[in-house]
Amino acid sequence: MSNPYSEALGATLIDRTIRERIVLVGVTLPGSTEDDTEASLDELELLVDTAGADVMARLVQRRDAPDHTFFIGKGKAEELRTLCLAVDADTVVFDNELNPAQQFQLEKLLGRTAIDRTAVILDIFAQNAHTLEGRAQVELALLRYRLPRLRRGGSAKLSQQRGGVGARFGGGETKIEVDRRRINRRIRSLESELRELASTRALQRKSRSRSGLAEVTIVGYTNAGKSTLLNRLTQAGVLTEDRLFATLDPTTRRLSLPGGEPVLLTDTVGFVRRLPHGLIEAFKGTLEVAATADQLVHVVDASAADPEGQIAAVREVLAEIDADRVPELIVFNKSDLDPTGAADLVADHPGSVAVSAVTGDGIELMLATLGDRLRSLTEIVELFVPWERGDVLASVHREGQIVSTVDDAHGQRVRVRLSDASLGRLREFVLVSDGDAGENDHRDR
Repeated sequence: MSNPYSEALGATLIDRTIRERIVLVGVTLPGSTEDDTEASLDELELLVDTAGADVMARLVQRRDAPDHTFFIGKGKAEELRTLCLAVDADTVVFDNELNPAQQFQLEKLLGRTAIDRTAVILDIFAQNAHTLEGRAQVELALLRYRLPRLRRGGSAKLSQQRGGVGARFGGGETKIEVDRRRINRRIRSLESELRELASTRALQRKSRSRSGLAEVTIVGYTNAGKSTLLNRLTQAGVLTEDRLFATLDPTTRRLSLPGGEPVLLTDTVGFVRRLPHGLIEAFKGTLEVAATADQLVHVVDASAADPEGQIAAVREVLAEIDADRVPELIVFNKSDLDPTGAADLVADHPGSVAVSAVTGDGIELMLATLGDRLRSLTEIVELFVPWERGDVLASVHREGQIVSTVDDAHGQRVRVRLSDASLGRLREFVLVSDGDAGENDHRDR
């Protein structure tokens, strides 16, 4: 018997063979306002559109606490049922997270699929994952999301289970028990596969570290223009589209800064408000590139309705993956769309820069600032390299920023800024460590 879960994302949560008709539901709980709810629903509508469905109507309610049966009250649930009939909706999407029991009771009352924001985001990730690792990560998150919903039947797109509750196999084992065991077995297989991929990535990262190149990771809210910026800087040829989560798979390219020093620049998956925890867990291996970077370039859409909210959402995810300790350079992108707004944001965030990845405006300042930031993290050391070690001299000039050189008959004395990796390899040539002088030199520039 075929197992619907063993196929890599063969069945997702929204049917894309047709444009489903969707009703959105938002609940304003204590600590948030009606404006917050509407803004979140606006973003959810974009998510639904990205997933391949059309929003026909919205329903909003204020509550002191979620209803344990329907999340919204019984009367509001009846109103929602009437609204769904009026607009001929296929599916109801809650902006808030539903537990399996609430999802089951809503579907029973409404007579149609009820899913939440998490399901929509998972569906979009399922569409956009292309690499082996990306597909495994998304499938793992999907299975973890579906597993607790088996008992109640879950969403309509899990029709393989609907009607199967109570079905018997052989010695009396129910179909649900068989499915649960299969899902758990598949989850363990995916976890093992991802651990192997993580080990491979760790070896690649160790190899890059030995190269002595600083590692810079681009992070930011989805659709902030991260991939466009990477393409502008490195001609990487990464897919760029004006939609959420257009790219999920990380891309690393070599970049030369204005001072000549090369760095490794990596683009990562975009973040969003309330990014599902299960998805963060599944993508943790990929997101490690942010936690181990020397510098983060935090790209923010300067033309967005709430850039401060986007900054907060990204930092929340960074904290969850232990990347909040990495130095951050905020880059306000899309300055060509709102120059005044971008300038105001830079004024509110000292040390940040405004750029347009499309036109190239501000890119030189951004690179100069990034170079200064990276140099401030390295110390100045003094090396003496014999003339017969031309290979070492070439490495020093390639990997470091030369402060001064003095030649004599036996070799060259070089004062240079070097990364820790480069310094470790060249330790035998070090004469005097001059970290304090390096800090003073940086402040005087």
